[in-house]
Amino acid sequence: MVAKNGDAKGREKVSQKVTQKVTQKVTQKEEQVDLSLNDLLLRGRVSAPATVKELPSGDKVVEFRLIISRLDRDGVDTLDIAAWSGKSRKTALSLKSDEWIEVSGSVHRRFWQSPAGLASRWQIEAAEISRL
Repeated sequence: MVAKNGDAKGREKVSQKVTQKVTQKVTQKEEQVDLSLNDLLLRGRVSAPATVKELPSGDKVVEFRLIISRLDRDGVDTLDIAAWSGKSRKTALSLKSDEWIEVSGSVHRRFWQSPAGLASRWQIEAAEISRL
């Protein structure tokens, strides 16, 4: 009977250690706070009228380019903008070349299979588009 009590106490100690380690891991995960933010606001000129693109999945996206002047040196940046929601697609299709707009959204990297292999590009996903 002594062996059984010893075994029970040993199992209890092992169980306590396992519980303690699991609790430590859960606490560590809870302490790791993700402070990421993918939110942007851009103002610029529309480079050309937007175009509708139908993807193999059947989804439609409206794409256009936004020209933004650099403040610290000469030149401009031209950014690809994608409008996915019905409202932003409709607004994007009504834009005219050289029209000043404001775009709020986020940055995403798109991947697809091209004839040369895997391809990707960075793109701004417009949540809202407003005329200035």
